[in-house]
Amino acid sequence: MTDSNKKPQEPASRIVTPTSSRREFLKSAGLFTGTAALLGGGLELLSRHPGASAESAVPGSPIVQAKRPLGPYDTSEPVTPYEQATTYNNYYEFGTDKADPARMAGTLHTRPWTIKIDGEVKKPQTVDIDTLQSWFPLEDRIYRMRCVEGWSMVMPWLGFPLGSLIRRLEPTSKAKYVQFTALLDPKQFPGQRADVLNWPYVEGLRLDEALHPLAFMAVGLNGRILPGQNGAPLRLVVPWKYGFKGIKAIVRITLTAKQPQTTWSLAAPDEYGFYANVNPKVDHPRWSQATERRIGELSRRPTLPFNGYAKEVASLYSGMDLRKFF
Repeated sequence: MTDSNKKPQEPASRIVTPTSSRREFLKSAGLFTGTAALLGGGLELLSRHPGASAESAVPGSPIVQAKRPLGPYDTSEPVTPYEQATTYNNYYEFGTDKADPARMAGTLHTRPWTIKIDGEVKKPQTVDIDTLQSWFPLEDRIYRMRCVEGWSMVMPWLGFPLGSLIRRLEPTSKAKYVQFTALLDPKQFPGQRADVLNWPYVEGLRLDEALHPLAFMAVGLNGRILPGQNGAPLRLVVPWKYGFKGIKAIVRITLTAKQPQTTWSLAAPDEYGFYANVNPKVDHPRWSQATERRIGELSRRPTLPFNGYAKEVASLYSGMDLRKFF
């Protein structure tokens, strides 16, 4: 979504949607043999961005630095610096401190990685992450991100629409919801050795929410392969909802007829609802949601309904009591 009342600003770095074939790029770069086996999926993502180098095929390393015009789903607000976006995170699988994810992310190995797709779909399957991301042209999206705790960022993601994946799977007529499950592995996720939450982390959307054009599956961040602390190798991004809906390290996607249980709703149902739409008029029981602090700024700003995406998504909740369905 482009802000009509603000002059578009170009962030310092951009992610470029691929314009040439992966194989031809690899041939021209002299990387198709040997290096491909060494770099694995990182090279697969890299190879879809002409002009990048082999050194970029490391999670968290640049894919390509270039500029592009703002797209129809972008905000024109200044992008949160990469260093802040990758060092101030909630990711309890690594620990409960904001610095834990960046400090501990090296324990996570994102290749090999498979995603099981099942439930109410005509094409259930298990697919590896590189095959899955090769099914779709990768897109850039610059989204606001609002944490339920009252802080926010502006994040430039690389990925593909969740709706494109769901339609490819061909949901049955019984499918009403989509459930996402994250990796359960205490060896890679030291935070899972504690009972802070009921592991593995699970989240869910209504099917119409999942099919909305703004719902996004991210594999990159700010011109770089998605870092471990930000959800590598695959995470959900739903910009009109609070950030805890954005499940990371996804290993299973299940379409269901019934509303799935979700981790934070199970942990504290009076504080974290299934819908979790950003709403300045519905406070958290322990703090106000009327304002937020953008990371990198000292002052607070008003929180926007649906995080500024009301025009696009408010119709999804027509007739619902948004104070009840928080």
